[in-house]
Amino acid sequence: MVNIGKYNTLKIVKEVDFGLYLDGEEKGEILLPSRYVPEGYLIGENIDVFVYKDSEDRLIATTEHPYAQVGDFVLLEVKSVNNVGAFLEWGLAKDLLVPFREQKMKMQEGRSYIVYIYLDNVTERIVASAKLEKFLDNTMVRYEPNQEVDLLIVQETELGYKVIINNLHWGMIYHNEIFSEIEKGDRLKGYVKQVREDEKIDVSLQPLGYEKIEGLAGEILKTLKEHEGYLPLCDKTSAQEIGGYFACSKKNFKKAIGYLYKQHLILILEDGIRLI
Repeated sequence: MVNIGKYNTLKIVKEVDFGLYLDGEEKGEILLPSRYVPEGYLIGENIDVFVYKDSEDRLIATTEHPYAQVGDFVLLEVKSVNNVGAFLEWGLAKDLLVPFREQKMKMQEGRSYIVYIYLDNVTERIVASAKLEKFLDNTMVRYEPNQEVDLLIVQETELGYKVIINNLHWGMIYHNEIFSEIEKGDRLKGYVKQVREDEKIDVSLQPLGYEKIEGLAGEILKTLKEHEGYLPLCDKTSAQEIGGYFACSKKNFKKAIGYLYKQHLILILEDGIRLI
């Protein structure tokens, strides 16, 4: 079965002057234009292609890679706007349409927006929507504490950053747990902190528990050695300053140096920590 808007592995059926025809099964033969044909192909072998409809509603295959495919959320820039909607640059010859009905606010040329790419079931055209809420939180929330997840940074708020988790759910990273620069559109690994009773999900950019402390402890030892065995970090040091050194929370820093102290690797002084 051919999946429009996704990558497919299709068999090369025949060669023509303007490209190759591929076996699209129930969709019939699908053209791979000459400009996308790789060298050294053989009739009868399989080839990986992305399938979409061209401006004349014909199925076309390409070996180019769009920035995202059907089912993905992605940050894309508006290339042009006309009386049909906004057209986004997404790495293919044919730009991606966001109809006016799928825009939360009127999109502007040159600006970038987070959109969801989907297939219109009636026309089989690939389109995008900026109304993200329709496509999120539609499945049961089943996450374990400290579970690693994929995150897409969507929007900064007063509390922190709204994120999309595993292409399925909304989540939140709070400002006081962010220790490096992040921007809208960034794709990051994250870790589930908790799922609240209302099924809202808090996530962190650092894993929780002993495994993180062990890694952080090693980083502290390395930094101590690079600074002649001493760092001016203590209980009175601000969380921001500690975050500047190690991109971690003050709580995790204190746990890490406690672990190092118990292993007789450092001394905890009034004004800092020292390597033994």
